Amino acid sequence: MSEALSEFSGLDIEPLIADRPAEPRDSSRLAVVDRGAGAVSHRVFRDLPALLGPSDLLVMNRSKVWKARLPAAKPTGGKSEILLMAPDSPDGRVWAGLCRKTQPGQRLTCAGGAEAECLRRNPDGSYSFRFSAPVDEAYLAANGAVPLPQYILNARKRRGTSAPEDEDRYQTVYAAEAGSIAAHTAGFHFTPGLLAALGKAGVGRVFVTLHIGWGTFRPVRSDDPAAHVMMEESCSVTQEAAAAINAHRAAGGRVIAVGTSSMRTLETFSDENGTVRPGSGKAGVFIRPGYRFKVAGAFITNLHVPESAPLYMTAAFAGRELLFKAYSELVRQKYRFYSYGDSMLIC
Repeated sequence: MSEALSEFSGLDIEPLIADRPAEPRDSSRLAVVDRGAGAVSHRVFRDLPALLGPSDLLVMNRSKVWKARLPAAKPTGGKSEILLMAPDSPDGRVWAGLCRKTQPGQRLTCAGGAEAECLRRNPDGSYSFRFSAPVDEAYLAANGAVPLPQYILNARKRRGTSAPEDEDRYQTVYAAEAGSIAAHTAGFHFTPGLLAALGKAGVGRVFVTLHIGWGTFRPVRSDDPAAHVMMEESCSVTQEAAAAINAHRAAGGRVIAVGTSSMRTLETFSDENGTVRPGSGKAGVFIRPGYRFKVAGAFITNLHVPESAPLYMTAAFAGRELLFKAYSELVRQKYRFYSYGDSMLIC
């Protein structure tokens, strides 16, 4: 039986939950966690070009968040909402989604006029809905809402703060392929200027795709984390990206995974020797302490929710004791936590 990361739940993180992103993006704080020295130092994210160089290759997730929160109304007139997870049919008429207080057979009228019929409850706790019209990126752009995590909405409500422009900010500047219902938050800190500075410093970058879904944010609630089932998420690596990663490693370079989604994609498409193959598939691996990473030598990631799969992955990469030491220090230093919060480089 593997142990839960229960010590992280005891940290006083709630007052530090960021309800908006740093402005500008690259002004967020960056904790540098040195695994060899067991030390934590403090920088600003725009310092990244001074910390990296020509021996480094960033692997970034190009998935784009679509406006997956779809307001709806019940036949009684009561308000409802569907959080769309992934299409289940090529024509965009059947979707898996999350919805409170629904049941098979119920019909909802959604924003934009589409009717949604709840078909069934799925094994992962989601529901399948059949829509009267195709629900595609254009439909969601016109009628959906940004799928912000509830902890951001709760933090704003507690503090009485106004909302920033989430549609632009809850998205990376390099997002290109719609399909995620939660953001690739480790990429929030990059700006066009910072990317240019990294390129000038000789730092390479390639893009992979993992569409973040229910698997990433489904809590790890079991007393035995080994029993946690990681719901699969669609991902892909192009021929060009795989070739660049393999060539970089063969030349002795360091691969840096930007975000847990990029790391899971690398681990899904690599063999025991760390050779990355191109293709499309499903990422279903749950990475927890004890896991042997095959590709990345460093990791850029945000500060994660206790009992979350991303925290387990980060503990696996950094080492449980060192990560808890780092988190404890970052709480004392009043870093900003979670999706809109600050970042760390683990090397």
